[in-house]
Amino acid sequence: MRFVRTISLPDVPYGSTAVRPGWPDLPDSLRQAISARLGAPIVSARSAGGGFTRAFAAVVTTSAGVTGFVKAAPLQDPTADWYAREAFLTSRLPAAVAAPRPLWTMIDSDYFVLCLEPVDGHVPALPWSPPELDAALSSWATAAEALSTPDAELLEAGVPPLADILRNEMSWWSEVAAGRESMPRTAHGTVAPARLAHLARLEQELPGLVAGRALMHGDLRIDNVLIDGSGRAHLCDWTWPCLGTPWFDTVTLLVTAFASGLDADAYLSDWDAPAEGVDGALAALAGYWLTRADGGPSSASPHSRQHQRFSGEQALAWLADRRGW
Repeated sequence: MRFVRTISLPDVPYGSTAVRPGWPDLPDSLRQAISARLGAPIVSARSAGGGFTRAFAAVVTTSAGVTGFVKAAPLQDPTADWYAREAFLTSRLPAAVAAPRPLWTMIDSDYFVLCLEPVDGHVPALPWSPPELDAALSSWATAAEALSTPDAELLEAGVPPLADILRNEMSWWSEVAAGRESMPRTAHGTVAPARLAHLARLEQELPGLVAGRALMHGDLRIDNVLIDGSGRAHLCDWTWPCLGTPWFDTVTLLVTAFASGLDADAYLSDWDAPAEGVDGALAALAGYWLTRADGGPSSASPHSRQHQRFSGEQALAWLADRRGW
Protein backbone atom coordinates (compact mmCIF):
# COMPACT_ATOMS: atom_id res chain seq x y z
CA MET A 1 0.00 0.00 0.00
CA ARG A 2 1.65 3.22 -1.10
CA PHE A 3 1.73 6.56 0.63
CA VAL A 4 -0.59 8.94 -1.20
CA ARG A 5 -0.60 12.22 0.76
CA THR A 6 1.26 14.33 3.28
CA ILE A 7 2.04 12.59 6.57
CA SER A 8 0.79 14.16 9.81
CA LEU A 9 2.18 13.11 13.18
CA PRO A 10 0.96 13.76 16.74
CA ASP A 11 3.01 15.89 19.11
CA VAL A 12 3.80 12.86 21.31
CA PRO A 13 4.29 9.30 20.00
CA TYR A 14 1.45 6.98 21.02
CA GLY A 15 3.87 4.67 22.78
CA SER A 16 4.85 7.49 25.16
CA THR A 17 1.59 9.16 26.18
CA ALA A 18 1.05 7.56 29.58
CA VAL A 19 1.77 9.24 32.92
CA ARG A 20 1.43 6.54 35.57
CA PRO A 21 2.50 5.74 39.12
CA GLY A 22 5.54 3.50 39.33
CA TRP A 23 5.84 0.28 41.32
CA PRO A 24 7.32 2.10 44.37
CA ASP A 25 4.30 4.45 44.38
CA LEU A 26 1.88 1.65 45.21
CA PRO A 27 1.07 0.96 48.89
CA ASP A 28 3.58 -1.39 50.48
CA SER A 29 0.81 -3.78 51.49
CA LEU A 30 -0.40 -3.96 47.90
CA ARG A 31 3.10 -4.61 46.55
CA GLN A 32 3.49 -7.43 49.03
CA ALA A 33 0.13 -8.91 48.02
CA ILE A 34 0.95 -8.78 44.30
CA SER A 35 4.36 -10.35 44.91
CA ALA A 36 2.75 -13.09 47.00
CA ARG A 37 0.21 -13.80 44.28
CA LEU A 38 3.00 -14.09 41.70
CA GLY A 39 4.99 -16.31 44.06
CA ALA A 40 8.17 -14.26 44.48
CA PRO A 41 9.36 -10.68 44.98
CA ILE A 42 9.05 -8.26 42.08
CA VAL A 43 12.47 -7.35 40.72
CA SER A 44 11.41 -5.16 37.78
CA ALA A 45 8.32 -3.26 36.65
CA ARG A 46 8.26 -1.76 33.16
CA SER A 47 5.45 0.79 32.95
CA ALA A 48 3.16 0.76 29.91
CA GLY A 49 4.09 3.76 27.80
CA GLY A 50 0.83 4.02 25.87
CA GLY A 51 -2.61 5.03 27.08
CA PHE A 52 -4.15 7.97 28.88
CA THR A 53 -5.28 6.76 32.31
CA ARG A 54 -3.21 7.58 35.40
CA ALA A 55 -3.59 4.13 36.92
CA PHE A 56 -0.74 1.67 37.45
CA ALA A 57 -0.05 -0.60 34.47
CA ALA A 58 3.26 -2.39 34.06
CA VAL A 59 4.89 -5.62 32.99
CA VAL A 60 6.30 -6.99 36.23
CA THR A 61 8.90 -9.72 36.63
CA THR A 62 9.61 -11.69 39.79
CA SER A 63 12.92 -13.03 41.06
CA ALA A 64 11.74 -16.45 39.86
CA GLY A 65 11.29 -15.13 36.31
CA VAL A 66 7.48 -15.05 36.38
CA THR A 67 6.01 -12.17 34.37
CA GLY A 68 2.59 -10.61 34.14
CA PHE A 69 1.00 -7.40 32.95
CA VAL A 70 -0.45 -5.91 36.12
CA LYS A 71 -3.04 -3.15 36.24
CA ALA A 72 -4.10 -1.64 39.57
CA ALA A 73 -6.43 1.18 40.57
CA PRO A 74 -7.97 2.37 43.86
CA LEU A 75 -11.48 1.05 44.36
CA GLN A 76 -12.91 4.57 44.51
CA ASP A 77 -11.37 5.38 41.10
CA PRO A 78 -13.65 4.62 38.09
CA THR A 79 -10.64 2.95 36.48
CA ALA A 80 -11.06 0.05 38.93
CA ASP A 81 -14.47 -0.65 37.40
CA TRP A 82 -12.97 -0.45 33.93
CA TYR A 83 -10.33 -3.02 34.84
CA ALA A 84 -12.97 -5.31 36.34
CA ARG A 85 -15.03 -5.11 33.15
CA GLU A 86 -11.93 -5.80 31.07
CA ALA A 87 -11.19 -8.89 33.18
CA PHE A 88 -14.74 -10.18 32.76
CA LEU A 89 -14.82 -9.68 29.00
CA THR A 90 -11.35 -10.88 28.09
CA SER A 91 -11.82 -14.07 30.09
CA ARG A 92 -14.80 -14.85 27.84
CA LEU A 93 -13.53 -13.79 24.42
CA PRO A 94 -13.43 -16.53 21.78
CA ALA A 95 -10.06 -18.19 21.33
CA ALA A 96 -9.71 -16.68 17.83
CA VAL A 97 -9.52 -13.16 19.26
CA ALA A 98 -5.89 -12.09 19.63
CA ALA A 99 -6.13 -10.38 23.02
CA PRO A 100 -4.29 -10.81 26.33
CA ARG A 101 -6.30 -12.98 28.75
CA PRO A 102 -6.53 -12.44 32.51
CA LEU A 103 -4.38 -14.66 34.70
CA TRP A 104 -6.05 -13.52 37.94
CA THR A 105 -7.71 -10.64 39.73
CA MET A 106 -7.81 -9.62 43.36
CA ILE A 107 -8.84 -6.84 45.72
CA ASP A 108 -6.28 -5.79 48.29
CA SER A 109 -5.39 -2.59 50.17
CA ASP A 110 -8.51 -0.95 48.68
CA TYR A 111 -7.21 -1.57 45.15
CA PHE A 112 -8.56 -3.70 42.31
CA VAL A 113 -5.76 -5.60 40.60
CA LEU A 114 -5.87 -7.32 37.21
CA CYS A 115 -3.00 -9.47 35.99
CA LEU A 116 -3.06 -10.19 32.26
CA GLU A 117 -0.88 -12.36 30.07
CA PRO A 118 2.15 -10.24 29.15
CA VAL A 119 2.72 -9.48 25.47
CA ASP A 120 6.32 -8.95 24.44
CA GLY A 121 5.58 -6.29 21.87
CA HIS A 122 5.42 -2.61 20.99
CA VAL A 123 2.83 0.00 20.12
CA PRO A 124 3.11 0.68 16.37
CA ALA A 125 4.90 3.89 15.52
CA LEU A 126 3.47 6.57 13.27
CA PRO A 127 3.53 6.77 10.38
CA TRP A 128 2.16 3.24 10.22
CA SER A 129 4.34 0.76 8.39
CA PRO A 130 2.09 -1.15 5.96
CA PRO A 131 3.09 -4.57 7.39
CA GLU A 132 2.11 -3.54 10.93
CA LEU A 133 -1.16 -2.00 9.76
CA ASP A 134 -1.88 -5.15 7.77
CA ALA A 135 -1.23 -7.20 10.91
CA ALA A 136 -3.56 -5.02 13.01
CA LEU A 137 -6.35 -5.21 10.44
CA SER A 138 -5.87 -8.97 10.05
CA SER A 139 -6.19 -9.55 13.79
CA TRP A 140 -9.24 -7.29 13.92
CA ALA A 141 -10.88 -9.04 10.94
CA THR A 142 -10.42 -12.41 12.65
CA ALA A 143 -11.76 -11.02 15.92
CA ALA A 144 -14.73 -9.38 14.21
CA GLU A 145 -15.69 -12.67 12.57
CA ALA A 146 -15.44 -14.54 15.88
CA LEU A 147 -17.55 -11.86 17.60
CA SER A 148 -20.23 -11.52 14.93
CA THR A 149 -22.66 -13.49 17.09
CA PRO A 150 -21.42 -13.15 20.69
CA ASP A 151 -22.79 -15.64 23.19
CA ALA A 152 -24.98 -14.63 26.10
CA GLU A 153 -22.26 -15.14 28.71
CA LEU A 154 -20.00 -12.63 26.96
CA LEU A 155 -22.76 -10.02 27.07
CA GLU A 156 -23.54 -10.43 30.78
CA ALA A 157 -21.35 -7.44 31.64
CA GLY A 158 -23.87 -5.18 29.94
CA VAL A 159 -22.86 -4.07 26.45
CA PRO A 160 -24.62 -0.98 25.06
CA PRO A 161 -25.63 -0.59 21.41
CA LEU A 162 -23.29 1.66 19.44
CA ALA A 163 -26.34 3.51 18.09
CA ASP A 164 -27.27 4.63 21.61
CA ILE A 165 -23.72 5.81 22.31
CA LEU A 166 -23.76 7.85 19.12
CA ARG A 167 -27.07 9.50 19.95
CA ASN A 168 -26.22 10.22 23.58
CA GLU A 169 -22.49 10.99 23.51
CA MET A 170 -21.33 11.62 19.95
CA SER A 171 -23.75 14.10 18.37
CA TRP A 172 -21.82 17.30 19.04
CA TRP A 173 -22.26 18.88 15.61
CA SER A 174 -26.01 18.59 16.06
CA GLU A 175 -25.73 20.32 19.43
CA VAL A 176 -23.71 23.13 17.88
CA ALA A 177 -26.13 23.46 14.95
CA ALA A 178 -29.06 23.69 17.37
CA GLY A 179 -27.34 26.42 19.37
CA ARG A 180 -27.01 24.31 22.51
CA GLU A 181 -23.22 24.19 22.30
CA SER A 182 -20.57 26.52 20.90
CA MET A 183 -18.34 25.59 18.02
CA PRO A 184 -15.24 24.04 19.65
CA ARG A 185 -12.25 26.36 19.49
CA THR A 186 -10.28 23.33 18.30
CA ALA A 187 -12.48 23.23 15.16
CA HIS A 188 -11.63 26.80 14.16
CA GLY A 189 -9.46 26.72 11.08
CA THR A 190 -11.04 23.44 9.89
CA VAL A 191 -13.89 22.86 7.46
CA ALA A 192 -16.34 22.43 10.37
CA PRO A 193 -17.74 26.00 10.59
CA ALA A 194 -18.52 26.09 6.88
CA ARG A 195 -19.87 22.52 6.76
CA LEU A 196 -21.74 22.42 10.07
CA ALA A 197 -25.12 21.53 8.56
CA HIS A 198 -23.56 18.67 6.60
CA LEU A 199 -21.74 17.36 9.67
CA ALA A 200 -24.90 17.45 11.77
CA ARG A 201 -26.88 15.60 9.11
CA LEU A 202 -24.22 12.92 8.76
CA GLU A 203 -24.08 12.19 12.48
CA GLN A 204 -27.89 12.22 12.79
CA GLU A 205 -28.20 9.56 10.08
CA LEU A 206 -25.37 7.43 11.46
CA PRO A 207 -27.17 5.47 14.24
CA GLY A 208 -29.43 3.78 11.70
CA LEU A 209 -26.41 2.69 9.67
CA VAL A 210 -24.50 1.01 12.52
CA ALA A 211 -27.26 -1.13 14.01
CA GLY A 212 -26.04 -4.69 14.52
CA ARG A 213 -25.50 -7.47 17.03
CA ALA A 214 -21.76 -7.96 16.60
CA LEU A 215 -19.52 -7.30 19.60
CA MET A 216 -17.19 -4.42 18.82
CA HIS A 217 -13.98 -3.43 20.54
CA GLY A 218 -15.30 0.11 20.96
CA ASP A 219 -11.92 1.83 21.28
CA LEU A 220 -9.79 0.42 18.48
CA ARG A 221 -6.96 2.90 18.16
CA ILE A 222 -3.25 2.53 17.52
CA ASP A 223 -2.17 2.53 21.19
CA ASN A 224 -4.52 -0.38 21.89
CA VAL A 225 -2.51 -2.53 19.47
CA LEU A 226 0.70 -4.38 20.32
CA ILE A 227 2.89 -5.97 17.65
CA ASP A 228 4.88 -8.95 18.94
CA GLY A 229 8.22 -10.27 17.77
CA SER A 230 6.62 -12.46 15.10
CA GLY A 231 4.73 -9.50 13.63
CA ARG A 232 1.34 -10.58 14.99
CA ALA A 233 -0.97 -7.87 16.32
CA HIS A 234 -2.66 -8.19 19.70
CA LEU A 235 -5.77 -6.14 20.47
CA CYS A 236 -5.69 -4.74 24.00
CA ASP A 237 -7.84 -2.77 26.46
CA TRP A 238 -11.28 -4.31 25.97
CA THR A 239 -12.89 -1.78 28.29
CA TRP A 240 -15.56 -0.12 26.12
CA PRO A 241 -17.19 -2.85 23.99
CA CYS A 242 -20.51 -2.16 22.31
CA LEU A 243 -22.90 -3.83 19.87
CA GLY A 244 -23.03 -2.74 16.27
CA THR A 245 -21.17 -3.10 12.98
CA PRO A 246 -17.43 -3.85 13.09
CA TRP A 247 -16.54 -1.52 10.22
CA PHE A 248 -17.01 1.42 12.64
CA ASP A 249 -14.05 0.17 14.68
CA THR A 250 -12.09 -0.20 11.45
CA VAL A 251 -12.77 3.43 10.56
CA THR A 252 -11.61 4.48 14.03
CA LEU A 253 -8.32 2.61 13.61
CA LEU A 254 -7.77 3.89 10.07
CA VAL A 255 -7.86 7.55 11.10
CA THR A 256 -4.18 7.17 11.94
CA ALA A 257 -3.61 5.37 8.61
CA PHE A 258 -4.98 8.46 6.85
CA ALA A 259 -2.69 10.62 8.99
CA SER A 260 0.17 8.34 7.92
CA GLY A 261 -0.36 9.27 4.29
CA LEU A 262 -1.80 5.86 3.41
CA ASP A 263 -4.88 5.17 1.30
CA ALA A 264 -7.28 4.59 4.19
CA ASP A 265 -10.25 4.09 1.87
CA ALA A 266 -8.48 1.25 0.08
CA TYR A 267 -7.84 -0.47 3.42
CA LEU A 268 -11.51 -0.06 4.25
CA SER A 269 -12.78 -1.51 0.97
CA ASP A 270 -13.06 -5.10 2.27
CA TRP A 271 -15.34 -4.16 5.18
CA ASP A 272 -18.63 -3.57 3.31
CA ALA A 273 -19.03 -0.18 4.95
CA PRO A 274 -21.69 2.09 3.40
CA ALA A 275 -20.24 5.35 2.13
CA GLU A 276 -22.68 7.47 4.14
CA GLY A 277 -21.88 5.38 7.19
CA VAL A 278 -18.15 5.99 6.85
CA ASP A 279 -18.72 9.70 6.38
CA GLY A 280 -21.06 9.72 9.37
CA ALA A 281 -18.52 7.86 11.49
CA LEU A 282 -15.81 10.36 10.61
CA ALA A 283 -18.14 13.28 11.34
CA ALA A 284 -19.18 11.86 14.73
CA LEU A 285 -15.63 10.96 15.72
CA ALA A 286 -14.33 14.38 14.70
CA GLY A 287 -17.04 16.17 16.67
CA TYR A 288 -16.45 14.04 19.75
CA TRP A 289 -12.67 14.36 19.69
CA LEU A 290 -12.53 18.08 18.90
CA THR A 291 -15.10 18.88 21.59
CA ARG A 292 -13.17 16.85 24.16
CA ALA A 293 -9.92 18.51 23.08
CA ASP A 294 -11.47 21.90 23.87
CA GLY A 295 -12.29 20.85 27.41
CA GLY A 296 -9.30 22.32 29.23
CA PRO A 297 -6.75 20.37 31.30
CA SER A 298 -7.53 16.68 31.68
CA SER A 299 -7.39 14.62 34.84
CA ALA A 300 -5.91 11.84 32.69
CA SER A 301 -2.60 12.02 30.87
CA PRO A 302 -1.59 15.59 29.97
CA HIS A 303 -1.19 14.27 26.44
CA SER A 304 -4.86 13.26 26.10
CA ARG A 305 -5.93 16.64 24.72
CA GLN A 306 -3.28 16.56 21.98
CA HIS A 307 -4.42 13.04 21.07
CA GLN A 308 -8.03 14.21 20.84
CA ARG A 309 -7.19 17.26 18.76
CA PHE A 310 -4.90 15.35 16.43
CA SER A 311 -7.48 12.56 15.99
CA GLY A 312 -10.35 14.98 15.44
CA GLU A 313 -8.43 17.01 12.89
CA GLN A 314 -7.41 13.87 10.99
CA ALA A 315 -10.94 12.41 11.01
CA LEU A 316 -12.26 15.70 9.65
CA ALA A 317 -9.50 15.87 7.04
CA TRP A 318 -10.29 12.33 5.87
CA LEU A 319 -13.98 13.22 5.65
CA ALA A 320 -13.19 16.39 3.68
CA ASP A 321 -10.99 14.36 1.34
CA ARG A 322 -13.77 11.81 0.75
CA ARG A 323 -16.40 14.49 0.05
CA GLY A 324 -14.23 16.90 -1.91
CA TRP A 325 -14.63 19.74 0.59
